Amino acid sequence: MFGIPGKQAVTMTPKASQQIRKLMERDGASALRIGLKKGGCAGMEYTMDFVETPDDNDEIVEQDGARVAIAPMAQMFLFGTEIDYKTSLLESGFTFQNPNVTDACGCGESIKFKDVAELQAEREG
Repeated sequence: MFGIPGKQAVTMTPKASQQIRKLMERDGASALRIGLKKGGCAGMEYTMDFVETPDDNDEIVEQDGARVAIAPMAQMFLFGTEIDYKTSLLESGFTFQNPNVTDACGCGESIKFKDVAELQAEREG
């Protein structure tokens, strides 16, 4: 695991945890698994999938009955992120307030992160 002992990698707003819990129940899932993949104009994109069983190396965050599994390769990049769920007239969905993002595309679907060495230095110091 990558992070600070005693501190959760991500937090969820009440709206996010309520929506995750609702979708877990609907889909019969034990967790929402969050990861990253290469893509988009800024370089990386979040992935989200409901899973029956998280992988052994996933970091598990539980809050208000919601359970999030963070894929190993995403743990360093998601540390300190707040997950929210927003609803508007035109759309609804999860949003990520991630302090490790240095750039995002105009549509908000693609992100760019700080350098790995910079992230590690921040966690250690």
